[in-house]
Amino acid sequence: MLKDKLSEPELRAVRRGFDIVGDIAIIEVPDELSEKEDIVADAIKKVCKNVRTVLRKMGERKGKYRLREFKILSGDGTETTHREYGYELRLDVTKVYFSPREAEERQRIAKMVKSNESVLVMFAGIGPYAIAIAKKQPNIKKVYAIEINPYAYRYMVENIRINKLSDKIVPILGDVSVICKDYVNKFDRIVMPLPKGAYKFIDIALKCAKRQGFIHFYHWAHESDLFGEALEIIKEAAEKLALDVKIIGKRKVLPYASRVWKICIDFMVQ
Repeated sequence: MLKDKLSEPELRAVRRGFDIVGDIAIIEVPDELSEKEDIVADAIKKVCKNVRTVLRKMGERKGKYRLREFKILSGDGTETTHREYGYELRLDVTKVYFSPREAEERQRIAKMVKSNESVLVMFAGIGPYAIAIAKKQPNIKKVYAIEINPYAYRYMVENIRINKLSDKIVPILGDVSVICKDYVNKFDRIVMPLPKGAYKFIDIALKCAKRQGFIHFYHWAHESDLFGEALEIIKEAAEKLALDVKIIGKRKVLPYASRVWKICIDFMVQ
């Protein structure tokens, strides 16, 4: 689509990969292609017939809600409905954090959940982990989903409704460090899908987990020491609370930057 519209150096600079959230394509455009961004956006819409809007990433995620700025290259809306594994997620990509690349990881966690478990999802966002779990394990007792971003919380409430899971998921607006004080020793399983900063809340997760309960802890790590820092964080937090933990799994989830990965440590509180 672009070979007759860009020079050879420009073609080499084009980012081949991009995210599609619902009918929105989210792309990276190198600075040297800024004057050709509209051409790139038009090509994406011709290749991906379901794409209505093309957004260009403008900088990194930042702030308490992990949001980034976007530039609309084509189309006029930033709200969409994303579908994965039989459920729908409504969101505005400019107001909430959501990664379509984590769909497989959400299913991995959901498949581990057993009948009659009580589950806590910290940093729940628009509800993708909570909804994936409740859909995969219909005999779940309850999923408590805590989110601090009021926009994400609003979408989570809507997503629970449209997926008909109001009897399974309890959405909670607030800060986990405050809310979780009421949930000590309550949960069979805790999911912590906030890689940048989840370590600050590991002690809270340990307090909320039942004995023989499971925690899924996410972290950023350089490939030179993928799991060492995360394992040390878990060990130190458990020792402070006089708890024993058993590591049951370690995995790379997604690449984040050059030689930097989002990882997950699955462990049991004994």
